Amino acid sequence: MVVGITGASGSIYAKRLIEVLVKEGIQTNVVATEKGKQVFKYELSIDLDTWINELNINYKNVKLEDNNNLFSGVASGSNKYDAVIILPCSMGTLAEISHGLSKNLLCRAADVALKEGRKLVIVPRETPLNTIHLENMHRLSTMGVAIIPAMPGFYHHPSSIDEIVDFLVGKILDYLNINNELFKKWEDTKYEI
Repeated sequence: MVVGITGASGSIYAKRLIEVLVKEGIQTNVVATEKGKQVFKYELSIDLDTWINELNINYKNVKLEDNNNLFSGVASGSNKYDAVIILPCSMGTLAEISHGLSKNLLCRAADVALKEGRKLVIVPRETPLNTIHLENMHRLSTMGVAIIPAMPGFYHHPSSIDEIVDFLVGKILDYLNINNELFKKWEDTKYEI
């Protein structure tokens, strides 16, 4: 998997997704924009580079890529990763991907996913959305991209921020057909008013 992190708010989602993928033994290549690294540190009080290095002490299946390195393996269609997940995804990155601009590794990896028919998951974290944002999402959706907004559900009765985060990460994993128990799935319910 390739996990992209941009400068939009919501780094906690990326951190949790990476933790789950790595613990499941899934090779995870992380590509963060400079703003993504800055927001990650601002929101979580954790340096992304340091955190990835600490993960590598116990797990050898995570790699932090250089977003400027277009010679990275994830820049090529011959690299057989299964999906690219960009979360949080800024509207700027969304626009670049929507218009085929591959000037950095993150956008190139997304472009490769599109051209190779692999799963591309965009998790926009912006509100309100303007018409340009919606048009870019629509354009990508018509290409088969999964748009999974950072919109939590509450039918599982979350009692903490971690449970709200796990709901979204669980939804992403469900889409990727990765079994998880991160949140209670909807089931037939007898409800009386």
